[in-house]
Amino acid sequence: MTAKPSIEYFPVPRRSLFCTQCGTPLNRRVPEGDNRERDICDHCGAIHYQNPRLVVGTVPVWENRVLLCRRAIEPRYNTWTLPAGFMELGESTAQGAARETLEESGARIQLGELYTLIDLPQIDQVHVFYLAQALGPVLDPGPESLEARWYEESEIPWDDLAFRTVTTTLRHYFDDRKQGVFVPHHYTLESHR
Repeated sequence: MTAKPSIEYFPVPRRSLFCTQCGTPLNRRVPEGDNRERDICDHCGAIHYQNPRLVVGTVPVWENRVLLCRRAIEPRYNTWTLPAGFMELGESTAQGAARETLEESGARIQLGELYTLIDLPQIDQVHVFYLAQALGPVLDPGPESLEARWYEESEIPWDDLAFRTVTTTLRHYFDDRKQGVFVPHHYTLESHR
């Protein structure tokens, strides 16, 4: 078994303390004409809006097997996940999902339709998964994955999946596959685990 990295995971706080425009300490209040508290710079007037972060990924399939990656990073180190990660600036959700799949697994894919859109308001995230057809079975996991592997439905490590969004997406996938029709799914999860 691979040893856990010695660096602990500490997520960067979403709230800033200083203005990114002028460096002045920020104050938190509801700006005029708004209805939510925001971080505001009283020196230069900048309002620092915070918006949900998008996690984008895929459900890659090769010969009725689904691709999972074993995480080499926190959170949820050493658990299994669909290939996914944070969308980058300047890319579409589809481009980000394809990039994350290649980075985490080395799988070459043909991206399919949008499959699950999952709101996670308690952690300020939205998870988006696309269906994907692998162009071959070859995998070459990147540094964020300990390994990548194709799984038959009966082999899925359900008790060792990293996130509820992965679990629910896989359950929808296998249910839809039994029905022979894949439809988009949109829902809210009240807990990210």
